[in-house]
Amino acid sequence: MRHNEGEVDRPLPGRPVRGSDSGRPMMAALDLFGRRWALRIVWELRFGKSRFSDLRNEIEGISSSTLSQRLSELSAAHIVAQTSDGAYRLSYQGKALLIALGPLELWAKAWAKAVRDGAPEDPADRA
Repeated sequence: MRHNEGEVDRPLPGRPVRGSDSGRPMMAALDLFGRRWALRIVWELRFGKSRFSDLRNEIEGISSSTLSQRLSELSAAHIVAQTSDGAYRLSYQGKALLIALGPLELWAKAWAKAVRDGAPEDPADRA
């Protein structure tokens, strides 16, 4: 996808994205949330608003430029919104995303336990 110089490549439904020209919403979501730190930013905002500097301090290893770019992409996708005092918060769509991530969080906890305790063998794996 070609952009004017300086324009950020923002994955949005209905537009070609990295790895797909289909414009399908799921492909845009996979592109957006597959970008480094994107889901971590959403996760950090799950309890309420946070200032840029707080996010930068909370997310170990993220550069200011990457945080700025991801916040711009998440804002363009209507996942994150900026408040009148300059802080960031999840939008309605961002909160809906958190609900959708709930089952993934449960799976991750079960997965961690299976890895820690030794995953039971799945009979289907013997076939």
